[in-house]
Amino acid sequence: MNVPGGGLLVVHGPAGSGRTSVLLALSGRMRLHTGVVRVGRHRASGAGAGRVRRLVAVARADGAVAAEGRLRVRELIAERCWLEPGVTRRRVVEAARPLGLHLRAATLIEDLPPLDALLLDLALALAAGPPVLAVDAVDRDFTGHDRDRAWQALAAVTATGRTVLSTTAQPPVPVPEGAVLLALPHRSTDLPADRTAHATPPAR
Repeated sequence: MNVPGGGLLVVHGPAGSGRTSVLLALSGRMRLHTGVVRVGRHRASGAGAGRVRRLVAVARADGAVAAEGRLRVRELIAERCWLEPGVTRRRVVEAARPLGLHLRAATLIEDLPPLDALLLDLALALAAGPPVLAVDAVDRDFTGHDRDRAWQALAAVTATGRTVLSTTAQPPVPVPEGAVLLALPHRSTDLPADRTAHATPPAR
């Protein structure tokens, strides 16, 4: 399986199928027991894992990467600016604009509608300028309209030339042109037939 630079990978399957684990493995944040994952020229394991982690920003991943709900939007942005070199409030605002997100600084993260919470996660990750973006549970808690808007936001990200790695319970309908779909079995112990994955960052 190959995901071209500037492409979209959609990993889909039911709860418990290992979607988040696949995403973390693709981003160099989970050790593999079998198979090979490469991002560009780098293997997402061993000595190459650190390089892959620098190439792939994880916007959110269940149980691993999530925004603190008790913070306000302005506090979360300030925290990210402090933790992530090169991230500024201006860059977060610029990243949010093409996603259709209008930031309200005083809003608590836990009070954001699901779509706005997702878009904020994307904007914070994009502000660091990564060539590859990983985002978990794209369709969680969404109505049909918001689900469509979420996939449109990811299409806007790929339109900038970035590669997007995503997970979802159900693949989008219609499937975005050029998207690569990876269906997971009902149980994570049932391995998919193709155990090799390759994601390509956009050319620089």
